[in-house]
Amino acid sequence: MDDNINGVGSVAEMPETDAAAIDEPIVDEGSGAEGGEPKKPLKLDYAQTFKVGFAFAIIMIFWTAYDFVVPLLLEHAYGLSNTVRGLIMGLDNLLSLFMLPLFGKISDNAKGKLVKKWGRRTPFIVIGTIASVILMVFVPVSTLGQQEKAMDIENRYLAQLADDEFMEARLSDFLEWEGSYADMGYIAQNHLTADDFMKIRYDDKFTATKAFLGMLGATTYKYDGEEVSLDTEVDPAKLGYTLHDWNDDGAYTYDDIRISNANYEKFVAAGMNTWISDQIYDQATNTAEGHKSIAIYMVILLLVLIAMATFRSPAVALMPDVTPKPLRSQGNAVINLCGGVGGAIAFLIYTVVLFGERLENYVIIFSSVAAGMLLLLAGFLALVREKKMVERCHEICKQYGLTDEDQAAEDAAADAAAAAGAVLADEKAAQEEIATPARDEQTAEDESGSTDITPEALEFAKAKARKLRTPKEWWNAKTSGERARFVSFLLILASIFMWFMGYNAVSSNLSVYTTKALNLDAGVASIISGVSMGISAIAFIPVGYMAAKLGRRKTIMIGLAMAIISFLLIFAFVKPEDNALPAVLFALFYLIAGFGLIIINVNTLPMVVELSTDATVGQYTGYYYVATMSAQAVTPMFAGMVMDAFEDKGLFIYSAIFIALSIILMAFVKHGDSRPVGKGKKLSKEEKRQIRLEALDN
Repeated sequence: MDDNINGVGSVAEMPETDAAAIDEPIVDEGSGAEGGEPKKPLKLDYAQTFKVGFAFAIIMIFWTAYDFVVPLLLEHAYGLSNTVRGLIMGLDNLLSLFMLPLFGKISDNAKGKLVKKWGRRTPFIVIGTIASVILMVFVPVSTLGQQEKAMDIENRYLAQLADDEFMEARLSDFLEWEGSYADMGYIAQNHLTADDFMKIRYDDKFTATKAFLGMLGATTYKYDGEEVSLDTEVDPAKLGYTLHDWNDDGAYTYDDIRISNANYEKFVAAGMNTWISDQIYDQATNTAEGHKSIAIYMVILLLVLIAMATFRSPAVALMPDVTPKPLRSQGNAVINLCGGVGGAIAFLIYTVVLFGERLENYVIIFSSVAAGMLLLLAGFLALVREKKMVERCHEICKQYGLTDEDQAAEDAAADAAAAAGAVLADEKAAQEEIATPARDEQTAEDESGSTDITPEALEFAKAKARKLRTPKEWWNAKTSGERARFVSFLLILASIFMWFMGYNAVSSNLSVYTTKALNLDAGVASIISGVSMGISAIAFIPVGYMAAKLGRRKTIMIGLAMAIISFLLIFAFVKPEDNALPAVLFALFYLIAGFGLIIINVNTLPMVVELSTDATVGQYTGYYYVATMSAQAVTPMFAGMVMDAFEDKGLFIYSAIFIALSIILMAFVKHGDSRPVGKGKKLSKEEKRQIRLEALDN
C-alpha cells in the first residue's frame, strides 16, 4: 500500500462545522519537501457507503411494510379501537426499547470465530435477517380465520347501506356522534338539514368514472354496468329500495342517487367504518376464539420483533464504524437513501397487493417482503467486507487527527489551559501550560502549575474514573468538554424522543386515518404514502451538504418546523369530500412533512454517534433507539385516545405540539456538530501496520 493516504476509503465529503477548511489543500507534513505535497480533502467513498447501506435497506423494507400494513391488519381482522390498536403497536416497541441498546453494546464487544471472519456487525445482520424472514410470514397466517369472520360481518352491513330501516337507525346515532363527521354543526356548515341527512343512502350499483386514470376528463356515469344520464328518471321498481328525492318535485333521477352517494362519502362513511369496526370487535374479537387468535398473533409478532431487534443497532452502527465523525451526515444521507430503496420495494409490494380484495393479501405482502430481505442480504454479503472497511477508516482518522485519543487530548488540554489561567499570572507561563500534553484538571489544581502527565498516567486516571460509583464522583472526574458533551447528548435524545412522539403518532395511524376518516381505498392511501416518500427522497444527498453548511442542529430545527407546518395545514384544510380533493391536499401537505423527516433523520443519528468513541458506537446507536422506540411505544396509544375522544384530525394537533417541544430542546444543544478537520499527516508503514494489528485484536 502506498504510504500516502489520499482521502480514500470510508471517509466523506466535508466537515459540517468548518466547510471552508476543506477548500484548502492539506499538506503532507514531514514529506521532506519544503511546504510538503498537497493532499486532497476528505471525500466520501460513495460506492462503499451504498454497499454498507444494504443492511439498512433490509431493515427499512420490513419496517415500511410493518408500519403501514399491521395497523390495517389489526383493524380489518379484529376491529380494534384506535386506543387499543395503538397500545398493541406501542407494545411492539417496548421490546425494542430494551433489545436495541443491549445488542448494540453486545456487538461493540463481540468476539469469536464469526467476528474474526466477518467483523463485529455482520454476524448479527446475517443471523437476525434469516431468523426474521422465517418467522414473519406466520404473522398474517395466524389471523386468516379471524380475517374471514371480520370480512363476513363487514360485507353483511355494507349490503344494507340502501336499506331504510338499517340506515335510519345508524343515521340517528350519527347525528349525536361528533366523531363521525355527521354532527349537526358540521353538516349545517355544508347547507344540509337534519331531514336531508336522514335521507342519505348509498347505492354501490351507481358509479362515476373519470376518463383518464379515474382522475381527469369527462365523467361517465353507470348504473349496474349500464351507462346512464344524470337527468334520466329512475324506475323505483328497478332499485329495490326507496329513493329519497332531493328536489321534492316527485321525479326520481340518477342525479338524486349521485347526490345521496356523495353525501354518504362526505358525512357518513367515516362514522359507518367505525361502527362496523365496533361490530367486528363485539361479534368476532371479543369472544373466546377471538382472544385466542389475538394472543397467538402477539406471540408470533413478539418473536419477529426479537429477531429484528438483534441486528438493527449493529446494522445502523456499521456506517459510523466506517465513516469518520466529521462526515457522518453525508454518510447517513446515503444510508437513508438506501433505506428509502428498501421502503420503496415494500411500498410497491403492498400497493399492488392491496388493490385486490383477497383474504390472502397480508400473507402475500409479508411473504414478498421476506423474499426482498433475503435478496438484499445476499447483496450485502457479496459487496461488504466489514473488517477491511473499518481498518481503512482507522488509517484515515489517525492521519487527520480524528481518533478518540485526539479528542481526549484536546479536552484535557482545554481543561489544563483553564486551570492554568486561574493560577498563573505570567502570560508566558500560561501559554506553555496550554501547549503541554493532555492532562487531568484535578491534577492541574493539585500541582498548582505543574501540568505535564504521561499517557500512562492519563489512561490510569480514565480507568479510575470508570470505576467510580456515585454520579457525583463520575461527573467530577470528567473533563469540562466531556461534561458539556454529555449534557448535549441528553438533550439530543430528549429532542429525538419528542420528535418521534409527534411523527410516529401520524405514521402509525396513517393507513387507518386515510381509509376511515377520509374514506380512501387502501391502495390509494398506500400510493399517497409512497409518492410522498419517493419524492421527498430526492432530498437525501442535498441534505447532507445542507448540514455541512448550516450545521446539524440548525438543519434539524428546519426539518422540525416543516413537519409542524405540514400537520397544521392538514388539520385546517383536509376534510372528507366526495371527490379527489382530500387525497390531493393530504398528499401535498404530507409531502412537506416527508421532506422534514428526511432532514431530521439524516442528522440526528450522526449527532448521537458524534459523541461516542470507536468502542461505543453500537452502544450509542442503541441509546438513539431507546429514544425513538420509547416514544413509539407510547405515542400510538396516546394518539389513538385523542382520535377516539375528538375527531380523527385531532391527531395532527397532537403531533404538532410534540414536535414544537422537540425544537425547543434542540435549541439548547451545544455539541454534536462535527469538529473541523485538521491537516493530514504522513503515516509510516509501521504506524499503518500497528493500526491493522490493533484492528485485528479488536
